[in-house]
Amino acid sequence: MSADRPTMPPVRLHSEAELARAALSAPLLARAAKLAHWADSGVPVGVGGELVEKALAAATEHLGLAADEDGPAYAAEAWQLAVDTGLVEITEDEDEDEDDAGDAADAAHLPDDAAVGTATPGEELGLLTAGDPQDVLDIWLGGMETVLADAVAPDLSDIADQLAEGGELDLDAIDWNPEEEAELLDGILGNLYLLSALGEDPGQDVPLPALAASMIVPDDMDEPTDEILEEVSDAMMRLDDQFRVLEPIGLVAYRPVDEALIEELDEDGETVTAAEPLADEDVARYGLVRLTPLGVWAVRARMLDAGVDAPAVGDLADKSADALLAALPDYPEVLAQAESEQWLTARAPLDAARDLLAAARGDDARGPLRRLAAQQTLSLVAPEAEPALREVLDDRHLGGLARVWLAERGLPDIPEPSQELVFWLTVDTIAAQLGDADDEANAELQELVQGLSDQHSGFFDAVWRVDHPATADVLEAMGRLHPDKKAAKEARKAAFKARSQQAG
Repeated sequence: MSADRPTMPPVRLHSEAELARAALSAPLLARAAKLAHWADSGVPVGVGGELVEKALAAATEHLGLAADEDGPAYAAEAWQLAVDTGLVEITEDEDEDEDDAGDAADAAHLPDDAAVGTATPGEELGLLTAGDPQDVLDIWLGGMETVLADAVAPDLSDIADQLAEGGELDLDAIDWNPEEEAELLDGILGNLYLLSALGEDPGQDVPLPALAASMIVPDDMDEPTDEILEEVSDAMMRLDDQFRVLEPIGLVAYRPVDEALIEELDEDGETVTAAEPLADEDVARYGLVRLTPLGVWAVRARMLDAGVDAPAVGDLADKSADALLAALPDYPEVLAQAESEQWLTARAPLDAARDLLAAARGDDARGPLRRLAAQQTLSLVAPEAEPALREVLDDRHLGGLARVWLAERGLPDIPEPSQELVFWLTVDTIAAQLGDADDEANAELQELVQGLSDQHSGFFDAVWRVDHPATADVLEAMGRLHPDKKAAKEARKAAFKARSQQAG
């Protein structure tokens, strides 16, 4: 894998069967499928495959939307999706088939000259109704891509009005950059994906202002300027329009911006806001959005196509213990446990334990992280693994965690560890928790450091002698973290001795 290949945190995906059911129940695809079945006897269509006027009215009626003022628009969108995804296929009418085309038009109560082709169910409809879950997802994903393209398309209503008034088409008048619009929406979907991966509650709604600000406000800006706030407001309105388009395909769950908050034009043509600032409890009125489980799957699929490393829980189930322990330290705790559980399910407890212990060895910089991941995974292993843990009781790298495993299960005949082993395990444990985070803000690690030094007299004088690659780093961290100034000074002195010993 390339070192500069983007990497995302892992996500937990629903099963393909669950995702396929969600795809089939998405309103837009469900309507498209219903219209495709409706076209069984042939439906006359226009030049672009669109339903001509009377056919559109019939389709709207068939969907039960005749009483909805937006019903024809919903029917047209569903029909277009059916065309784009191959749920229907278009056959152009030839001159010699004029009589047949006329019969089809009569059936739909259409004039002969309104239709230039006939739509009938396509091959994809059979896969949608009788295929396996992956077939359904492939069709849905193709439809989702067309909906994404629609979401970033420009609003041509102003230009349509100009043309209706006899004006000329001026594409330069459209304030629209397709690359920028697509990039912004991709970034927004990526941020929603990250929140789904890292959040404790992947189904948590995200306020639209926060989502827009995440793409526009610079990270190092303490207070957004008026100009930045205006950009955020504009982005919110664009996203509101886009999420309204994306929700019917099942990509997002969206609560739209309250109409009372949408900017309107006053009599002088100036932009005004139609509502007073809202309290925190009313933040939902600004719009709330989240990726659906189907949306998480879809965004991940697009990332994989773009060359992004986007792991999912279960990806490591058939991989080696080395691959598992290399990946788990970068997983959130809940997902690391889920990944470990799936990995263990495919293996006998004794074999799994031996593989994990072998993969946990090593004096490299990632060694402490691997051993911590191994310890956490071994905590899930059944008691049948006991022989594997007893085999490594004398191992410097593994003897400590083996004793912990045996003790946690109340097993007998656990030999007392040597003081050297205790201190080595102490250094290894702290080294695994240092990481790249701001350790000064890590209260849990600070508590551990203080407890260790308080429990052992002469702790720092003993620890600096430990033959562990991370000894000096651990002591330096303890010097930063320990709340007692005298103890912190002792830790720093011990770190200096450890560095001198390593250099010698």
